[in-house]
Amino acid sequence: MIPNRLKLGDTIGVVAPSNPIIGDNVEELEQAKQIVEKSGFKIKFSNHIFSNTNGYSSTAKEKAEDINEMFQDKEVKMIWCAKGGNNSNTTFEFLDYALIKQNPKILCGYSDITSITNVIHAKTGLVTFNGTNFKTIATDETDYSYQEAIKRFVEGSLELGRENQEYKTIQEGQVEGKLIGGNLTMVHSLVSGKYQVDFQDKILFIEELGFETEPAMASHALAHMKQNGVFEKIKGLWIGNYQHESNITLEQIVLDTLEGKYQFPIIKSNNFGHIDTKIVIPIGTTARIDTNQRRKIELIEQCVK
Repeated sequence: MIPNRLKLGDTIGVVAPSNPIIGDNVEELEQAKQIVEKSGFKIKFSNHIFSNTNGYSSTAKEKAEDINEMFQDKEVKMIWCAKGGNNSNTTFEFLDYALIKQNPKILCGYSDITSITNVIHAKTGLVTFNGTNFKTIATDETDYSYQEAIKRFVEGSLELGRENQEYKTIQEGQVEGKLIGGNLTMVHSLVSGKYQVDFQDKILFIEELGFETEPAMASHALAHMKQNGVFEKIKGLWIGNYQHESNITLEQIVLDTLEGKYQFPIIKSNNFGHIDTKIVIPIGTTARIDTNQRRKIELIEQCVK
């Protein structure tokens, strides 16, 4: 199930299902609002977007209520998550998945939002999107990530990155599969339990924030995934950005974890993750990896209509 494209003049709903919008974030959100409105869209903030009821975030029910209301609101054509953080998964039990399925819309965010985008896709079949958060439209040094969102959501572009971006082959191969993934810490928490997602025959994409996640922690997450059979299920692996002061790379940690036991293709690019140059990756759309090509991965079906 794919959402409708965004059109100029449409209303975009902004929600904050993770860390609270406080301090400098308030001004940054207003700056992002001005940028997007200047592009020709209308912005509608959710009822609890500036709430901090718990002292560390809004309550789970407040966050989920905002998401549910945005999906139900006929005026809202896209839902953009304000920022990341640590506990967007608290919303899971309060989301109205039947309502969401009946009102398919673009849902975009990254980092901690990985939890919500993957679980909503798993529960409803709705294609969701790993792309810039709303706040970072104002805080990124360039408008690259915002323009990538416009290309995907308004123009319906199938491009994954731009012509001058490098894709590196870690392990050769050619496969097709639906995309799943995002932030590694969040993905590994969705391997088992009530809200586990299905990794079978998927192309998994992962990135991580090196500032918060040292190599041993990334190793922990990957080992947990291996021990729970994830790498026996997936058809391909796409590694994104990870920068740590040790200069240890995410691909090093991946190869150490996999120990050469899996034959699926592995590619690396530096155009998604906690960086200014974030492309928009649809979760639930079929892609093809072909390591013989210069651009190693491409979308082979529409993700907006």
